Amino acid sequence: MASKPKSVEPSIHGLKRVRLLEGLPASALEPLAQQCRWRRIPAAQNVISRAALDQDVYLIVSGGVRVTSYSAAGRQVTFRDIPSGGWFGDFAAIDGLSRSADVVALEDTLVAAMTPALFRTLLHDYPAVCDLMLHRLVSSVRELTERVFDLSTLGVRNRVHAELLRLARQAGTAAGAASTTTANTANAANTARIDPAPTHEEIANRISTDRSEVTRELSKLAKQGLIQRAGRALVIPEITRLEQMVAEVRQSP
Repeated sequence: MASKPKSVEPSIHGLKRVRLLEGLPASALEPLAQQCRWRRIPAAQNVISRAALDQDVYLIVSGGVRVTSYSAAGRQVTFRDIPSGGWFGDFAAIDGLSRSADVVALEDTLVAAMTPALFRTLLHDYPAVCDLMLHRLVSSVRELTERVFDLSTLGVRNRVHAELLRLARQAGTAAGAASTTTANTANAANTARIDPAPTHEEIANRISTDRSEVTRELSKLAKQGLIQRAGRALVIPEITRLEQMVAEVRQSP
């Protein structure tokens, strides 16, 4: 039996970690913290369910979630993972429709939920919040457009490459790490560390294929030196090579 989400005390410091609220003064965060419903969600438990009618917006104070859906036959399709500092549930709050996907906690996760009315008040009263929301919506459309293109035009091996590139870009480069030479800095800027590494099943769920196909292609990439294992992490030592591979197939006639 799934554990019941535990309520927790409101925290202005927790809201400061959420990117949507960057720049809001303490005078705005204090009442907002009191107006949100704070919950701690155990790992692997649903936060919201597809087709549910609730329309709250969830701010991730700590932990992380996965946005996913299941077909009638039980096949899982994963859309994206959202880490600490992100938010979700805004689509339903904006258009008033039911949920379009399931959202599952990847680990013990602390969220602050706000009502649609409170969410819209933030958008109307604070231009910075509105701008961040607009940027998020446009980014979502661009990402989905790219995914539809890839699923419609690329073979499985190329979809694996494209997904690894997305994950590498989300993880960022290692350029921020301390280095002693210009050469080291240049190498770091071309290297990504995806930690933890996604399972082969998770990649398959993201690109609509079977786990065996993903395993086969990742083995080839490892032999070519395009990916490396480092403990629980997956390292992309040369992002530019991966970018070139993906760009070539996307631009092919």
